[in-house]
Amino acid sequence: MNAKVDSGTPPNTPQHDSIVQIKQKPKKEAIVNRLTCATLEGVDAKVIEVEATFTKGLPGFSVVGLASNDIQEAKERVKSALLTNEFVFPPLKITVNLSPSDIKKNGTHFDLSLALLVALNKKSFSQEGLFVFGELGLDGRVKSSSMIFPLILSLKEQGKIKRAIVPREAITYLNHISGVEFMAVETLNEAIHLFQKGEFASNVNTFEYDATLCKVDETLYYYEKQYENNFSDVKGQMIAKRAALIAAAGMHNIFMEGNPGCGKSMIAKRIKDILPPVEEEELLAIAKHQFLDGQKPNFKAIRPMRAPHHTATSASIFGGGSGQAKIGEVALASKGILFFDEIPHFSKQVLEAMREPLQDKKVHIARVNAKIVYEADIMFVAAQNPCPCGNLLSKIKSCRCSEVEIKRYQNKLSDPFLDRIDLFVVMQEVNKDDKSDVSSEAMHQVVIEAFKRQKKRKQKHLNGKLLEEEIELYCLLEDDAKKILESAIGKFGLSHRSIASVKKIARTIADINAHMKIEKKDMLEALSYRRRK
Repeated sequence: MNAKVDSGTPPNTPQHDSIVQIKQKPKKEAIVNRLTCATLEGVDAKVIEVEATFTKGLPGFSVVGLASNDIQEAKERVKSALLTNEFVFPPLKITVNLSPSDIKKNGTHFDLSLALLVALNKKSFSQEGLFVFGELGLDGRVKSSSMIFPLILSLKEQGKIKRAIVPREAITYLNHISGVEFMAVETLNEAIHLFQKGEFASNVNTFEYDATLCKVDETLYYYEKQYENNFSDVKGQMIAKRAALIAAAGMHNIFMEGNPGCGKSMIAKRIKDILPPVEEEELLAIAKHQFLDGQKPNFKAIRPMRAPHHTATSASIFGGGSGQAKIGEVALASKGILFFDEIPHFSKQVLEAMREPLQDKKVHIARVNAKIVYEADIMFVAAQNPCPCGNLLSKIKSCRCSEVEIKRYQNKLSDPFLDRIDLFVVMQEVNKDDKSDVSSEAMHQVVIEAFKRQKKRKQKHLNGKLLEEEIELYCLLEDDAKKILESAIGKFGLSHRSIASVKKIARTIADINAHMKIEKKDMLEALSYRRRK
């Protein structure tokens, strides 16, 4: 008897079809909510998408995407803020991703984004173009962070932000940034109600600067009439004060040499109060650097002045750091003055590294993790004694230095470095008959008038910062001035950079003298400030 072998269910039977149908049954899609935040990479903001999923499994809360320790610690702040405000923490596996994942993120301002995603886990929402910033207290209060202002300003400069939810305590400085709608909240509950209602209207008034206005062709500029250190305190030194006026009017680099006590530092400190007006973008850039340095800016229309000591390290002057690069004195002095007193005592490494910001107005910091570029649009002011003892130029005191010591002292500054400085002044020795002849108020008014003439020519940069092509466009010489310059080039062997420097100084002198073109008198005075080799 032959036994019948059961070969199994044929492939086309209804039973097989049901199995296939069960396997192909679509699964319920999990809700993935997203919010937008940002992180700093150097001084520039990078947009970060914060997305969260809630899945069945062992309850947990994880943050992925190269999050730093302060973001990992945010998990505990978020839990406490939610629980103390009667929110039930979902018993699910919560995964938060910070995208793109190849950028390292840091900052406590991610707290509010994380908390909103957890609190609204059952509600699907999408708010494109809405940024969320804020640190959370354990009781649910929304706090400010030093990174929020630099982040929002950088995003605005890149044209990537229109609306943002921010801490109410940050509005005192955030409302300086025009063109961004701010929704200020004090607590986590307020932020949650915004999303529940779907009403995202700005509740912040714009800021008006309390400063003196200067309007040129519909553009507003601001300046302060504050002269704590007045030029009326400086007696004598007429040539040095004239050079300081020219330097301030065009933001030229200036070098002063003279005996101890002749007034080099006095003049340098007083230049700050007579500098040209600033526009809103410059005010905000100054405030941004102050925030990055841990300072609280006052948003006054006063250009900064930094005066590092000669013992300062290269990292403190130019910026640096082993992990994350931080800004230094050069970047903090951007849009203002960087003053080196007793400049020969600075290290050779620092002096030679200064050639880059003096030439390109930028500082490059290269690290293993990143390469950072900082803006360094500075007016450089330097001062030195003529010799180590300081009495070389004195008619009363005798110099105690040998020729070798004097030569070694003066040779600390290289020609390429000195070639980047526009005005050189040898200070006069103090005399008992010296008198005060000009005040800061009068000098500042001259600077403002010269500033207006520069801006009316549609100059993007002030005279001291003109680019090569701009020099040919704006530094127009009369025939007599051309002959004087050509004669000086042959007689003194001026380099290409020196010629450009002389033209820029002459242009500023012409602006002070209200001359449309550079005249013979302007050129002769400009040549009088060149460096004697």
